[in-house]
Amino acid sequence: MSTPLSGRKAQAARNDEVILTAARAVFLDDPGAPIAAVAERAHVGISALYRRYPSKEELLRKLCSDGLAAYIAATQAAVDELDAGGDAWQVFAGFMRRVIDAGSTSLTIRLAGTFTPDEQLYRDAQHADDLNRQLIKRIREAGAIRDDIEVADIGLILEQIASVRLGDDARTGELRHRYLALILQGLSHPDPRTLPGPPPRPEELAARWTA
Repeated sequence: MSTPLSGRKAQAARNDEVILTAARAVFLDDPGAPIAAVAERAHVGISALYRRYPSKEELLRKLCSDGLAAYIAATQAAVDELDAGGDAWQVFAGFMRRVIDAGSTSLTIRLAGTFTPDEQLYRDAQHADDLNRQLIKRIREAGAIRDDIEVADIGLILEQIASVRLGDDARTGELRHRYLALILQGLSHPDPRTLPGPPPRPEELAARWTA
C-alpha cells in the first residue's frame, strides 16, 4: 500500500501533470514550439516550469519516457494475457486498441529527431523491443496473424494510425479505431501473396532519433 503524498508533494505532483499535459498538447501540434508556449498553456510562470524542467530537451525526454512506459505496460499486459491462456487473436487486437488509446505512438511520430535520448530512454526502448518480439512471435506462432509480419511492421502500422488527427479528440479516436479495424482485417487473414518489399530495418527506425 502506497503512502499518501503530503499536501505540498501532492500539489507538486498536480502541477507537474498540468505541465506535462500542456507540453503534450503543444509539442504534438508543433514540436518546434518554444518551452514558453508550454508555460502559457499550463498557466504557470516560466521560472516555475524551468525549476521542474531545466530545458526543453529534458521536457521532451520526459514526454517520450512516459509514452514509452505506457507502451511497455500495454505490451506486458498482452504477454500476461497470453500466459493466462488468452485467445491469441483477441489478445493481439486488444493490445493494438490499448496502444492506440494511449496515444504513445503519436509522440514518436512528432518528437523523433527533435532531441537526444538519454541512456535510460535507450534501455527502456530495448525493453519495449524485447517485449514486442516476444509478443509478436507468440501471436504469429499461434496462427493469429500473417506469418510474414514482423515487429517493425506493427510499429509503423501503429504510427500510421496515430498520425490520423481530425476534429476533436473524440472524432480523432473514432477515426483511428475505424482504420485500425480495417488493418486488423488485413493482418488476420492469411494471404498467399507476398508483401511488397521487406519490413523496416532496425537502423532505418533508429536513424529517426538522431537529433
